[in-house]
Amino acid sequence: MPNFMKMMKQAASMQKDMERVQGELAEKTLDFSAGGGMVTATARGDGTLARIKIDPKVVNPAEVDLLEDLVTAAVDGALTAAKEMAAKELGKITAGLNIPGLG
Repeated sequence: MPNFMKMMKQAASMQKDMERVQGELAEKTLDFSAGGGMVTATARGDGTLARIKIDPKVVNPAEVDLLEDLVTAAVDGALTAAKEMAAKELGKITAGLNIPGLG
């Protein structure tokens, strides 16, 4: 029974650590640019989009398709980078444990 109590304490500590790291991740941001920097997306570590920056030179009504592609690429890159950062940070807490749903 002592091992079970120790394991429960470790799980509670891990949960607190994960909540702390998730809060920290929400504060971190990552930028990803497309089109040579014409479109930049900034994502938070919690996987949400913080902002989009578009160079005025790329805004051409005749090339809306290009702008849409650049925005999609920038957002996808930023969100992918944010997910990778979150997985890395949360992986430090789980220390290689194979627990479903924990990173």
